[in-house]
Amino acid sequence: MADFDYDLIVIGAGSGGVRAARMAARVGAKVAVVEENGVGGTCVLRGCIPKKLLVYASRFAEEFMDARGFGWDAARPGFDWPALIANKDTEIARLNGVYIGLLRESGVTLIEGRAALRDPNTVEVGRERLRAKTVLIATGSRPAVPDVPGIELAITSNEAFHLPALPERVVIVGGGYIAVEFAGIFHGLGSEVALVIRGDEVLRGFDEDVRATLGAEMRAAGIEFHTGEHVARLRRAGAALAVEIREGQTLDADAVMFATGRTPNTAGLGCEEIGVALSANGAVVVDDYSRSSVPNIFAVGDVTDRHMLTPVAIAEAAAFVETVFNRNPRRIEHRLIPTAVFSQPPVATVGLTEAQARMAHVQVDVYRSHFRPLKHTLTGRETRTFMKLVVDGASGRVLGCHMVGEDAAEIIQGLAVALSCGATKADFDATIGIHPTAAEEFVTMREKAPQPAAAAE
Repeated sequence: MADFDYDLIVIGAGSGGVRAARMAARVGAKVAVVEENGVGGTCVLRGCIPKKLLVYASRFAEEFMDARGFGWDAARPGFDWPALIANKDTEIARLNGVYIGLLRESGVTLIEGRAALRDPNTVEVGRERLRAKTVLIATGSRPAVPDVPGIELAITSNEAFHLPALPERVVIVGGGYIAVEFAGIFHGLGSEVALVIRGDEVLRGFDEDVRATLGAEMRAAGIEFHTGEHVARLRRAGAALAVEIREGQTLDADAVMFATGRTPNTAGLGCEEIGVALSANGAVVVDDYSRSSVPNIFAVGDVTDRHMLTPVAIAEAAAFVETVFNRNPRRIEHRLIPTAVFSQPPVATVGLTEAQARMAHVQVDVYRSHFRPLKHTLTGRETRTFMKLVVDGASGRVLGCHMVGEDAAEIIQGLAVALSCGATKADFDATIGIHPTAAEEFVTMREKAPQPAAAAE
């Protein structure tokens, strides 16, 4: 390694970067990680973990109300936003320390600063130039915001975690994961929430029944929807903000949050200057083994814009180390990736939507179940749980599982194993359910939904 300072330099210390660095060091590589915004990445510092903590917090108001149906004299207590944020910050700082410790224990050198590629083997950090045989780009993504007049008055999910006070009125622009999750958070904590979306329903790309069910539940809870709309302008209106969504219609808010997608973090990294191909949105273009157009430069995670999910980044990182350092070429199957949206109620899914299945298979059987959870027979709440199985009519193989309701993520995680093993509807039918649970519904659905007219012809 006479010509190189390191066997591997990882740019970015998020979940994927840290996993790759530790695994490579474990098999004997000399590794450095360069990071400018804190070890842990989006998931730990500005995403999954703090968001889930806020989701937990927002659920208590509903739990206090529901407790009365079970005999508890539970008046809703006061809520302290600064205390929640302080406690959240303490936990995130702890996790940041854990990640730093994991790198040190693995023998990985942590270099703080902004990295830039100067040639395929040279990474510049400040005034220092480091050379590596292999470079891994794991710089993640950042919130994307449109070029709208007054956009500087808005926040993104990054700033939402650090607001000094809970806003009384929040307008959220967007209908994806982050938008519906924060809509539930702010609404549950007591804010008035309005959602502005371009389409007619939330969660574009999800199964249509799932989208409709979640949208109906959110509307019933009191979240205001403005569909088929976009923000034309933001402006100050005294101490508040005015959100112009169409000529003559303005929404008043104390905070406006844009959750309109995420952009891969490659700006200023020097990729194009050294020949690393980027897609139209700035993502690093990679092959099935995460290799870029420059043979010794790889990329994993959000920066590749394949699937912006933490477990996917971690799996891609592990496959990268197997391929490059263990000489055991390995690629990740991106076909069956379970995912969850921690909306209220939560959504989880694995496999094909009904629409995707009908495009790929001649005959598709669909099984649906709507029911009122047992818990709410005493609370009086009218919320409903929705479950759906999408099945290949020819082979009986289950192609997709979808759920809206309590514990959806926990239930679908187990079903993802079944789908990965090629489970059939007959396998589901032969499985004994656990009673009384919501999950048992997935193994007791027997009646096929009527075929849509186009599919039946």
